[in-house]
Amino acid sequence: MLDRQVLVLNRLWQAINVCTVRRAFTLVCQGHAQVVFAAGGNNFRTHDFESWRDFSHREPEDEMVHTIAFKIRVPRIIVLMIFDRLPKKEVKFTRANIFERDKNTCQYCGKVFDKRDLNLDHVIPRDKGGVTTWENIVCSCIACNTRKGNRLAHQVHMQLIRKPVRPKWRPFINITFDGQHHESWRHFVDLAYWNVELGD
Repeated sequence: MLDRQVLVLNRLWQAINVCTVRRAFTLVCQGHAQVVFAAGGNNFRTHDFESWRDFSHREPEDEMVHTIAFKIRVPRIIVLMIFDRLPKKEVKFTRANIFERDKNTCQYCGKVFDKRDLNLDHVIPRDKGGVTTWENIVCSCIACNTRKGNRLAHQVHMQLIRKPVRPKWRPFINITFDGQHHESWRHFVDLAYWNVELGD
């Protein structure tokens, strides 16, 4: 139970991470965080360690941590008292993330393809000094890739629909909404914004 996930909010109540119940208790005990309790709807109350312990005594539930002196509810969400930034992590330079950036769209003809039918193309070919970077790699369909070959796009009367760029830094948080445990997280986590990091 102490290894279960707890959603961590920054001081501005933005979801920034997950931690274990054990870590959440440590942060709350040290006064670095407070427990956020979903009291129904969009009504949330915060508790320091003492008030959370008292609340747990008044309103026990199935998931309780037992200590020698008392039982205490397992927190689902905590809010940090000082930290107000969003931790940022660089997007990995992987094939999957290039497809994600380009939305599985050929950057020459503009058509959307299944990943199996896409290649990666060096905008400036390697034999012309092109490097393998975010700014020089795009998705291209097999037909466009074959047509372009190892030439520059304008040499074969082709044009990029969008200049390739390094994706902006964005936070990543790996959240699963399985079971009732994380139901109270939904208010804080916009699934369209938080993306699970893609593997190679």
